Amino acid sequence: MSSTLAPSHPVRITTTDRLSLTVFLALAFHAIVILGVTFNLTPPENATLSTMEVTLVSNRSEEAPEEAEYLAQANQLGGGDRREKVRDSSPFSNPSPTHEQGIAPDSRRALALPPMPKKQAQQEILTAREAPEKIDSKPQHIPLPVPEEKVTAAQLFERSQELAHISAKIEQIRKSFAISPRQTYVRGANAKEYRFASYMDAWRTKVERIGNLNYPQEAVRKGINGSLLLDVAINPDGSLHSVKLLRSSGHKILDDAAIRIVRLASPFPPLSDEILKDTDILHIPRVWHFRSGRGLTTEMR
Repeated sequence: MSSTLAPSHPVRITTTDRLSLTVFLALAFHAIVILGVTFNLTPPENATLSTMEVTLVSNRSEEAPEEAEYLAQANQLGGGDRREKVRDSSPFSNPSPTHEQGIAPDSRRALALPPMPKKQAQQEILTAREAPEKIDSKPQHIPLPVPEEKVTAAQLFERSQELAHISAKIEQIRKSFAISPRQTYVRGANAKEYRFASYMDAWRTKVERIGNLNYPQEAVRKGINGSLLLDVAINPDGSLHSVKLLRSSGHKILDDAAIRIVRLASPFPPLSDEILKDTDILHIPRVWHFRSGRGLTTEMR
C-alpha cells in the first residue's frame, strides 16, 4: 500500500520576501567587514617619509641640461666655476615670493642700488676719439647786478682808511716773506782770512782817521774816557746799511760820537768779489776805545 503526500496549498515568494532577504544579507556583510577590519595608527619605528627637495638658483639658462643633478625652479646649465661637484644654493634669500613662472628671480636686486638705464650706461661706457659735431664754446659774461647805494663823504673817508690799513698789512706781509739777504759777521777766525783781512784793515784805517779828526771836544775838556761796542753793517757798494750800539760806554757823549764818526766815514770801499760770493751785507762789530791822551782806537771784538 503506498501513499503520496502532496501539499494542499502551493508556497508563494513575494517581492517583500526578496527585499527583506537582500537587506539582511547586506547588513550581515557590512557587520562582518566593520567588525573584522582594524586600524593601527602607530607608525613603525623605522618608517621614513619621502620628501622632494627643490633648489632655488639665481641664474637661468635657455637650454635644459641632459642629466639634471638637482631640481630647481629654472633651468641652469654650467652656472658655476668649480670643477668638483658641490651643492648649489642661493646666496641670498628672497624677501617676498614672486608670481613669475619659469624665471629665476634675482635676489641681489633687493640689496643693490637700482639698475642704471641701458641707454645712459652705453653713453658713459662708449668713447670716441673725435666727436661727430664740434660746437665752439663762447665764454658768457653775465653782468652782475650793481645795487644802487648812496655813499656819503664820511663813508668814503672811512673806506679809504680801511683800504690804506689793508695795503699796509699787505706790504708788511710781502716784506716778511721776502728773501733775507746773506749776512756775514767779521770776527774771530774769519777776520784773519785774506778777503776779510785786507778790507778790515782799510776800513779801520779810515774810521780811526776820521774819528781822531772829529774827536768829541767835550769829552777832552771833561776828561771822559770809555769803551763801547758798535756794529756797523755795510752794503755791497760800500754804503752804510745800519749802525747799532751793542754795548754802551756809560757816557752818552762817547756813544753819540762813535755813531757820528761812522756816518762821517761812510761810504766805505765796495765789497770785493771774493766777499760777495757768500755775503750780501757785511757786519763789522768792533770795540771802540776813547782815551783823552791817545785818541780813538778800535779793536776786534
